[in-house]
Amino acid sequence: MNPLIDDAYALTFDVEYPQQLSRWKTAFRLVLALPILVLVGLLVWPNESAEMTASWGVEPWTVTLPNISYFGGFLVLPPLLMIVFRRKYPRWWFDWNVGLLKLESRLTAYLYLLRDEYPSTDEDQAVHLTVRYPDASRELNRWLPIVKPLLAIPHYIVLFVLTVASLVAVVIAWFAIVITGRYPRPLFDFIVGYVRWSNRVVAYAFMLATDEYPPFRLGA
Repeated sequence: MNPLIDDAYALTFDVEYPQQLSRWKTAFRLVLALPILVLVGLLVWPNESAEMTASWGVEPWTVTLPNISYFGGFLVLPPLLMIVFRRKYPRWWFDWNVGLLKLESRLTAYLYLLRDEYPSTDEDQAVHLTVRYPDASRELNRWLPIVKPLLAIPHYIVLFVLTVASLVAVVIAWFAIVITGRYPRPLFDFIVGYVRWSNRVVAYAFMLATDEYPPFRLGA
């Protein structure tokens, strides 16, 4: 199955609906996911602070500053500076961010029981995500990246509510799969829509891949 094509937004996301799921793989999902969780953790949780030491003839003091060059493993500050000063988005930086988002999406799909396949580090499998590479000189405003994380605050609020709802949904789905071997389609579509929404906010506010404000919807 090909990913859904959505000309209205730069990011598309879809997961193939499974006709049957393994009961035992679902029952022990968190245990089975530990190796890939460790791997992804090494990518997205590096040292997140930098130290600055100052002294004016007295005992030196140290201030710990947040490292804003990345967010959750995504390159943020380098592309931001390139867009602001050069109106460019180097392709390899973009490809790193997209590759990481794809990996995280496969892991999310696995943790949310959407698929049984163990998340691959490089293959799309049944989780389809695309992000359109922007022509920075024509499509990206020079100054907008500076305020995008703030502009996305309404989405953070909605996503907090959706996150709570998604956790309830996956618990219900867990019982359904262990008993019947099938993922209730309404719950499946809700979880896919939630991940799609979250990915679009990441693409807008942190990957800086588009200036188009993310839509407030679960659908494609």
